[in-house]
Amino acid sequence: MPVENRLAAFMLNSFVLLCSPLIDSPASLRDSESWAVSGANMKIDFESNIFPLFHPQSVDDLKDPCPVFDGSVWHVFGSSGTVTTETWRILHASAPDLYGPWAEHEPIELPISGTGVAAPGVIHESGVFHMFIQTEFMKSGGRCEHAVSNDGFHWVVLSPAILAIPDTEEDGIYDPHPAVIGSGRYLVYSAMPKFTRVPQPDIYLARSQSDSWFGPWKRIGKILDHNEVPHHNTKDDPDYEWGIEGAQLIELPDGRVLLNATCFLPNGLRGSRQRVFFAIADEVGGPYVSIGPVLEPGQPGENGHSTVVIEGSQLSLFYQSRVATTDHRWRYGLAKCDVALFSKVA
Repeated sequence: MPVENRLAAFMLNSFVLLCSPLIDSPASLRDSESWAVSGANMKIDFESNIFPLFHPQSVDDLKDPCPVFDGSVWHVFGSSGTVTTETWRILHASAPDLYGPWAEHEPIELPISGTGVAAPGVIHESGVFHMFIQTEFMKSGGRCEHAVSNDGFHWVVLSPAILAIPDTEEDGIYDPHPAVIGSGRYLVYSAMPKFTRVPQPDIYLARSQSDSWFGPWKRIGKILDHNEVPHHNTKDDPDYEWGIEGAQLIELPDGRVLLNATCFLPNGLRGSRQRVFFAIADEVGGPYVSIGPVLEPGQPGENGHSTVVIEGSQLSLFYQSRVATTDHRWRYGLAKCDVALFSKVA
């Protein structure tokens, strides 16, 4: 999610979503003693890495990519706008292949109110696109809205999937992303309590009780905490930048679950600390063991919010990055590797 200028914008914004009145304890999914799980860094050898994939037609920055295949055409949904003012619209582009060429369409207009309508998480199933999208990301009282489309261009907004729970650990929630794990349909998202300086979100999970994308949604609780990510800045760090965000879940061929998310390194200059990292668990509720940041920018800069696509033996990482050669403006990139690499992770 947009990170820059947040300190200046915190007085104006934040985000939140809500579901049923009660939050299920994550203890039902994992022993509390297993929370402090540390993982060893694993080198991912990406066989290709194309960056940037394309440049936007009329905006400064492209963020929060979510590629979706509808059976014949690839679509990418995301955030287009500028980090200068944290002003965003909903990007839509399409291509015959993940590598492009990408044709940018008119931004998607939804009848949704909020100061942070952005970062759509989209899935295509049975001929229907389902979009889950935040309304805020830096203030309480937001919603995770649900919209549907038959073609990716024309959308109907339904009832919100989840709303904020004031004065709880989910007082602020954003970056929802849908996932099918086993026979279940899930929403993974970032959530944080009230804050005075900088939001400190962790990763949370909800499951559809109807096993459809129409809910109702039952909160499972926190599935990844700051303390479980050794390469992430700690909450008491005087130079703390931001929390864990941009999470996505995807099932690996061996049945385990890959969590793809964004961390902020403990050291370094602002504008160089954001990284995509992977974590793996045997069950969707965790515990997740981080294998560390998986992609380096290759030059001064950083990378973040991304979506993993697995097709056959290949894993594709569709990510956002800003580096010196893009004048530190955010663009999309695409890296690919053999998914069999992850069978070597215990």
